[in-house]
Amino acid sequence: MSLSIEWLDGSVAALDIEAQKNAQARQASLTKPPGALGRLESLAIQLSALQGTARPCVDNVYIAVFAADHGVVKEGVSAFPQEVTVEMVKNFSRGGAAISVSAREINAVMEVINLGMINDPGVLKGVINNPLGAGTENLSVQAAMSEDQLAAALNAGGEAVERAFSNGAQLFIGGEMGIGNTTAATALTCLLLDESPEKLTGPGTGLSEEGVSHKVQIIQRAIKLHESHIDSPLEALRRVGGFEIAALAAAYISCAQRGLPVLVDGFISSSAALVAEKICPGIKDWLLFSHCSAEPGHRRMLEALDATALLDLQMRLGEGSGAAIAVPLLRMACALHNDMATFAEAQVSEKM
Repeated sequence: MSLSIEWLDGSVAALDIEAQKNAQARQASLTKPPGALGRLESLAIQLSALQGTARPCVDNVYIAVFAADHGVVKEGVSAFPQEVTVEMVKNFSRGGAAISVSAREINAVMEVINLGMINDPGVLKGVINNPLGAGTENLSVQAAMSEDQLAAALNAGGEAVERAFSNGAQLFIGGEMGIGNTTAATALTCLLLDESPEKLTGPGTGLSEEGVSHKVQIIQRAIKLHESHIDSPLEALRRVGGFEIAALAAAYISCAQRGLPVLVDGFISSSAALVAEKICPGIKDWLLFSHCSAEPGHRRMLEALDATALLDLQMRLGEGSGAAIAVPLLRMACALHNDMATFAEAQVSEKM
């Protein structure tokens, strides 16, 4: 690779164990039976360790949505045409997409990064144009990306985190838009976990049972083509991933290096989290998982990452929408942790 990605080898930031202990002590002193608030308690403690404070806060949320097209769409693996990717990017810019609405509701900063689509969206408000090509190549007949394209996509993810960090973000959400990207994410996960496409492949944008069966066949073809050439998670990503999946993976690694907590979205984002953990072991400590996608392969991803999702709302939209919807839950966990009275403050008798 002519573009440097040596930064991916940087060390992962350490959790603040002292802040974690202080948060645990505070939880034990609040006016409630121990454990009565369930996972809201452990969430607050986890955020304390990630943010290095006994009083965590997620008021400042930064959302970066990466958009790119996929050559494998030529194989008929999506219920929607390729043109939808650029049309949705325009919808993001106008503020009409689910993630746009959600970002406004949680008062988050949101940016969209165009990494390469079959159609040029032109200059759009809130969209950073960084095209690496007219989408990836068809992963079922050749490698999806060149080495330079992969490196550029990875660096684009790191650059987004730099912007988030400079903005004072307390929480990072990565979103994606790319017709055909459930095929890429499934192929990538099958290769990383040595799973069968039959087990992990789902309807994506709404394929029929026949459509899912065809999608399985395309993924099987891709695996047969590439598996003997894969000697690293980066090579798996290059051969069957996507520009946006690579950018997300690198963003998660950069967040873990910088000590910025991440709220991971659904199926596509979790495939990026999986490859990120394979590239840089230990980054998963910096990841919170927002929801369990309706895509059948997502639970297997969560299992591989030893993760439990916060919500299960049968969502499968992508864009970062499920993560944005989970932000109020994190804020409630912080508010309860920070603002409830202790037994001493409220003059309430503690448990005998």
